Amino acid sequence: MTTMHAAETELARLEKAVAAIAANLVELDQNPDRQELGRIKLTGRTATAWADAGDALARLWQGHRQLGEVIDRARALRSQRRMSDADRAAFQQEVLGSSITLSTATVPLAQRGLLGSGQVISTCTPAELLAAMEAAFATAVAVVTSAGEAWRRATPAAAEAADALLHVRDLTRQTAGGLAAETDRLLDEADRLLGDLTGTLLSDPLGADVSGLERVRALIARADAERTSAAELRASLSQRLRDARTVVAEIEAAQTSADAAREAVDGRFPPDKIIVVRGADPRPELAAIDALAAAGHWALISPRLSAWNRQARERLAALRSAQAHHTGLLAERNELRGRLDAFRAKALSRGLDEDPQLSPLAQTARDVLHQAPCDLAAARAAVERYQDALSATIAAREAR
Repeated sequence: MTTMHAAETELARLEKAVAAIAANLVELDQNPDRQELGRIKLTGRTATAWADAGDALARLWQGHRQLGEVIDRARALRSQRRMSDADRAAFQQEVLGSSITLSTATVPLAQRGLLGSGQVISTCTPAELLAAMEAAFATAVAVVTSAGEAWRRATPAAAEAADALLHVRDLTRQTAGGLAAETDRLLDEADRLLGDLTGTLLSDPLGADVSGLERVRALIARADAERTSAAELRASLSQRLRDARTVVAEIEAAQTSADAAREAVDGRFPPDKIIVVRGADPRPELAAIDALAAAGHWALISPRLSAWNRQARERLAALRSAQAHHTGLLAERNELRGRLDAFRAKALSRGLDEDPQLSPLAQTARDVLHQAPCDLAAARAAVERYQDALSATIAAREAR
């Protein structure tokens, strides 16, 4: 292949390359990620990488212009009807030689030799420029695509985490009430971390540590668990409050029954046999606990409600015990009266109702049982003496 033919082949290659370069540079320039990188204020690794990419893009556009100029000059030479040897040499130099000036630097006088030039000119061939432009294009594309991939990968995940955080916070407001302190702390920490990550992701997608999203998700999960626990505790406390109101109703009923039973025995038995249930009315304290619940101070309720429940049930048991005791006094007295009546009826049936030994015993037992206050121990002893005497008298008669 002659040098002229090689130059013509290279020119055709350059023309195709310039067209492709123009299309690719325009497409890159219109890329949404590239436009976003150019629009926002970048920081960190992305700022450094984008500065390098910006330099690469500038070199690409400059190289595109320089290649176009080479092609224009080469076409002008090649389009002549008759090319002289000088024209052919110039054509070949444009296409195959170091026809592109990359830079011109002035050499300070102090650094020149006697025969040194005042300027240093850096040149390259079109093929060398194309190779350099390939590397520059790869640099720019790598930054744009890497940033775009980071945004597309992390932004939806961050948005999903933000939605989850908002959802748990809304649920916390609805269900946890005054038990939400720990949940709020965890959510605030997750919100802070997510805000930092989102801010970094926006300005430095290449430097954003997306593993921080796992920490955010973990905090949200812990907060949701705390919220669930708080909601369950609130539900449990609400049920305990309902149970407490039932206990109050039971205490009121027991108080009424105990008062009636005490009134029935009051004055009929010795004072030391009468039980008076003392203690504070549990209703005011329960009303105060209800007020805490209404205000959402659930964390303060549990210990107070436990203490209230213990005291209320002790009072309920005491009232029921007092009622049973007083009812038992009357029942025991009535049982002794019934026994005495039965023994006297038995004596009457045996003709012993006027017996000089039995009658005083029967009268004594009756007097003890019908006097107020009634000494049940003395009454029982009197009834048993009458019973024993009656049994002995009947046995003696039958033995004769």
